[in-house]
Amino acid sequence: MASENGRYSDGIVKSRVAIFIDGSNLYHSLEDNCKRYDLDFDAFILKLRKGRPMFRSYYYNVLRDSGRNPQAYQDQQKFLSTLYNTPYMDVRLGTSKLRGDTSVEKGVDIMLATDMLRLGWDDSYDVAILVSGDGDFAYAVQTVKNMGKHVEVAAFSANLSRELSQVADNREDLTPKYFEDIWSNKKSPTRTSSTGERRSGWRFGRFHHGASKRD
Repeated sequence: MASENGRYSDGIVKSRVAIFIDGSNLYHSLEDNCKRYDLDFDAFILKLRKGRPMFRSYYYNVLRDSGRNPQAYQDQQKFLSTLYNTPYMDVRLGTSKLRGDTSVEKGVDIMLATDMLRLGWDDSYDVAILVSGDGDFAYAVQTVKNMGKHVEVAAFSANLSRELSQVADNREDLTPKYFEDIWSNKKSPTRTSSTGERRSGWRFGRFHHGASKRD
């Protein structure tokens, strides 16, 4: 059995992991590759850990505007409540603003990169697991590596930038098969498209009032 510092009774020290989840990137990747997104986050984190001691996991996304789309806000609050009840997970929410018909995320990438750097500097983990394919994180990943930490990137190949792939110490290649046993709804969920077809499953904080992008 492991103690808090990751040292086991047999004297072996196993690498402590911290998991950083880019919520919007994960949502779009699941939708593109699996056509669903009702993910059991507790099971997902357990699978990423691979039995290693964990410091904490972090989830990053944009908080919906309750005045702009009340129903979407309520849906997100229900989804977030499941995350708040996930053991050893912290939720970090940025904001958004409209530029014409486009919603622009504010501060999400910065929060994730800052936490990864700060916790690495504080020696809170040995291995950072970044769940994202966004190349904007490549420089932060390299900086964490320069501290002597290892960085694993978990992403679908089709959604993984070349810059991030090249700088990662190791890759967890996500595929539809990878998620087969960690959906919260074991049956394929009903879904509703923008044309009115039915859907179910949480939306991870995705925007629905025009295209979304990061600042």
